[in-house]
Amino acid sequence: MIGRIAGRIEMKGDGRVLIDVKGVGYIVHVSDRTLAGLPRVGEAAALWTDLLVREDLLQLFGFATLQEKEWHRLLMSVQGIGAKASMAILGTLGAEGLSRAIALGDWSSVKAAPGVGPKIAQRVVMELKGKAPTMMAMGGGGSLAPGEAADGVVLEAPSRHAAAPGGSAAVTAEALSALVNLGYSQGEAAAAVAEAAGEVEAVDTPVLIRTALKKLAPKG
Repeated sequence: MIGRIAGRIEMKGDGRVLIDVKGVGYIVHVSDRTLAGLPRVGEAAALWTDLLVREDLLQLFGFATLQEKEWHRLLMSVQGIGAKASMAILGTLGAEGLSRAIALGDWSSVKAAPGVGPKIAQRVVMELKGKAPTMMAMGGGGSLAPGEAADGVVLEAPSRHAAAPGGSAAVTAEALSALVNLGYSQGEAAAAVAEAAGEVEAVDTPVLIRTALKKLAPKG
């Protein structure tokens, strides 16, 4: 399986990018969000990838982070979600936004993705809610800077556990870990952190933990 691709961007189009790797052009399908974050044509780029293999079709999908790639795989496991719907959800919410929406049971945010109806959105939240804490702890680790890797194709992706959180994702992961260490269940902690993260901006770990603890405090 093609797990990662790095080369020069030759073309950017609607939902896809052509990456030249040592003279071979690979068409990689990406979400709108990932496409917007890629460098300009002629510049170097690197993407984590997932290869969809069917009897009459081979399609390569690209992701900015391992977290986004793993969410794509999880979404594809839900009945009624194909590659197009998965990319639409990730393009609308992003990996971290999807983590928060599922942790909070917020299926209306998932429904905001083009082509995703309420029944499918509810199914996504119901079936994947148990995965949200793990995905939030994974954070945005594994992101590839444009010039990070030499041109080439990696045929086996690293384990999801090899990723190290970075940036705001690190804050989320640290807060989640702290709450679990305090004795809260992963589900409770994930929901509280997701709700707190939606209320405060540009926070550090202590602020996010305090805000999440207020959400977990008994009411009344």
